[in-house]
Amino acid sequence: MTDLRNESTGASPASTLLDGTDVAPLLAPTTVAGLDLSNRFVMAPMTRKFSPGNTPDDAVAEYYARRASSLGLIVTEGTYVDEFSAGASGKVPVFYGDDALGGWRRVVEAVHAEGGRIVPQLWHLGVTRIAGAGPNRDAPVISPSGIGLGGEPAGEAATDTTIEGIVDAFARAAVDAKEIGFDGIELHGAHGYLLDQFTWARTNQRTDAYGGSIANRMRLGAEIVTEIRRRVGADFPILYRFSQWKGGHYDARIAENPNELEQILSPLVDAGVSVLHVSTRRYWLPEFDDSDRTLAGWTKHLTGLPVIALGSVGVSAPFLGDAAEGQASLSLAPLLDLYERGEFDLVGLGRAVLADPHWVTKVAAGDLDAIRPYSKELESVLH
Repeated sequence: MTDLRNESTGASPASTLLDGTDVAPLLAPTTVAGLDLSNRFVMAPMTRKFSPGNTPDDAVAEYYARRASSLGLIVTEGTYVDEFSAGASGKVPVFYGDDALGGWRRVVEAVHAEGGRIVPQLWHLGVTRIAGAGPNRDAPVISPSGIGLGGEPAGEAATDTTIEGIVDAFARAAVDAKEIGFDGIELHGAHGYLLDQFTWARTNQRTDAYGGSIANRMRLGAEIVTEIRRRVGADFPILYRFSQWKGGHYDARIAENPNELEQILSPLVDAGVSVLHVSTRRYWLPEFDDSDRTLAGWTKHLTGLPVIALGSVGVSAPFLGDAAEGQASLSLAPLLDLYERGEFDLVGLGRAVLADPHWVTKVAAGDLDAIRPYSKELESVLH
């Protein structure tokens, strides 16, 4: 989940997208983790706060349906799991209760009617939750160690009982997702939210089985995957999104080298993750010294699992960045080069398909002048 409400402009002339680049390999149908997809483009999670009372309504179903025929896979906006401290807004959808699950069922039906595939992103804010915020205003702020993203005291350290409840909440949500027809689920382990807080050494200073070594810091994520896999069976796809960067801390790192990255990812692979969703702000940048591999490329190399690469595809400026950090051109040639080198399997699109639901269709047709580029000014009216 990425909250776009304070986003900077990413607008740029659409005519620079292709520069003669043959995007056919990304447009061909494919099968990933048992999912038959119409192409390799994935709609990335983007928080819209358009679900009054935490319930997705018909407008939310229409929002996803508009993008379903163009994209191979949709990952929904982050949706709160049924743990008392998970959320912080009355307008972000939840993934529990008859009303919300009924709304999500209608979303699934609308997407499937367009021939699309869709998974919900399951989410717990952890220490980034603001005390007193809804939907449960009396809930405490839960964190691994009572430490915020900046290293300051924040929140309450999760007890063993709380951790058991968190594991159960994610697993129940996954079961519900399967029962109402979703094509899989995604766990939000990125951007400084709860699962990422357990992974990151700055926010996890625990001295028990959930802290210290990388293996211990990955224990919660792995336990959640293991329990979901136990309850949904071997074939239901489980995606796991991770990142180096955190909200407001763009230089943060959970892995300083490939060896540490392998230690982080291996417990997830062993637990039964199907696809790894690699969130970067600039997809084209090498991740570690002495190698030109991207973070997605290293993830694919180390695990062998299908990988979604994400990071400013189709927009000029990175998320919450400016043009100085961005791409000189929107040409997809660098993306195709990385794909042909085997660095990823699927391509995540965020702001590009927020601005234009039919971005992929127009790129496929070469109708670039018809593409509506993203801009901050459009954000509040895009649906």
